[in-house]
Amino acid sequence: MMNYVAVIGTGIMAAGIAAGFIAQSIPVVILGRTKEKADACLDKAITLAFKIGLAGENAQKEIAAIKLEQSISQLEEWSNWDQCIWVIETVAENLALKQQVFAYLDQVVPAHIPIGSNSSGFPISKIAEGLKTAERMMGAHYFMPAEVVPLVEIVMGQKTALPFAQQACELYKKISKKPVLVKKDIPGFLANRIQHALMREALSLVQEGIATPEDIDDAVRYSFGFRYAAVGPMTQKEISGWDGMANAAREIYPSLSNTAFLPPKVEQLMKEGKTGMKAGEGFRKWTPEEIAKVSDSYSRRLKAAFDVLNIE
Repeated sequence: MMNYVAVIGTGIMAAGIAAGFIAQSIPVVILGRTKEKADACLDKAITLAFKIGLAGENAQKEIAAIKLEQSISQLEEWSNWDQCIWVIETVAENLALKQQVFAYLDQVVPAHIPIGSNSSGFPISKIAEGLKTAERMMGAHYFMPAEVVPLVEIVMGQKTALPFAQQACELYKKISKKPVLVKKDIPGFLANRIQHALMREALSLVQEGIATPEDIDDAVRYSFGFRYAAVGPMTQKEISGWDGMANAAREIYPSLSNTAFLPPKVEQLMKEGKTGMKAGEGFRKWTPEEIAKVSDSYSRRLKAAFDVLNIE
């Protein structure tokens, strides 16, 4: 077997993550609780890989080889780590379970192979706490859909060695992902901290009756959100000038929300089970037809935004 990536877990994120490597002709071994779940996840990953576009003339032939030659099995049954170049854990967001998986990987995976966790909330320092090879363990946080969204946050824990984190970043660059290195294991990592800062202010504006959810969506999409597909916020201010930003900040910052709690309107939605599309209602009601239409539009717009990101 040629150099391969091991994906631990068989859920939606696992399939999307695996697809990104398969599309670039890097073999993937999917390890789960049962062979049946692992096989199903691999099939899903291959389907997604075809959708995002396979690289290389022999990609389809190589996928056939993956299906025929790789032994997809339960995690405890896998022992062929010699040619593994990267291990990424994608199991359920349960700290005890992740710690159990990492404790096992600490024992069986050779110490020179980096190991990542796709956890969106638990710090890698806590997941890898007390493990003898914690220096090669790090966060590797994807965003859904993992096969489409380019960003992967490589998060260094208290004991993560920089060369291992840099090695992971280089691997992701080779498969056309956009890795960012987060040098301290803080809650929310990088992107979610920025995203939640925006959401806190947006929800505060709804709570205070200053704007509707629909108007907030339009305000973001048709102003700075529209620009951010072209350049990020730091570069945009380099273009427009920090002096103008500073003058506005002196006026705006004192009035921004700094609450440490969810607004009452959101708490009430949760209490009533109005969790969004999956429940048929959030801030507004959703029919099955509307859900299908918006979901399709969202996917097409993501693809268009991805095309913009690739413009040199």
